[in-house]
Amino acid sequence: MNNNTLRTRQMRRLAMQKSTEEEEVIVDINTTPLIDVMLVLLVMLIITIPLQTQSVQLALGSGDPVQAEPPPSLTVGIDFDNTISFDNQNVANEDALQQKFKEIAALPDQPTIFIKPNRLASYKTVAIIMADAQRLGIKKIGIMGQN
Repeated sequence: MNNNTLRTRQMRRLAMQKSTEEEEVIVDINTTPLIDVMLVLLVMLIITIPLQTQSVQLALGSGDPVQAEPPPSLTVGIDFDNTISFDNQNVANEDALQQKFKEIAALPDQPTIFIKPNRLASYKTVAIIMADAQRLGIKKIGIMGQN
């Protein structure tokens, strides 16, 4: 090899070594945004502390709480053979039950109607009774499970 080629290679090596030394990765964490966020939080804390120490004087009444009577409720039972009972009294047919629903819907303060099907009762019967109650204007309908 000639001298120029050797000298050029050495210069390139030195240049590469210098460039790698100059381009070191900075491993320090930039804490400026962290400090900014902490200062904002500190200012918010200082502003809100006086609001928490203010109090309002209330004159509370004394006495026993009023015992509210439970809202009235009626039960529609559906037995395993799909016989229907209204408040533990057998209903002759679906028309008689619909008539009772109409009477209840006409009341200004309707009682809650709980439908209590037997686990062996058909879903169709339960669905028809619920649909009839809703269609005839019953507002409060619930379903009770078997215990």
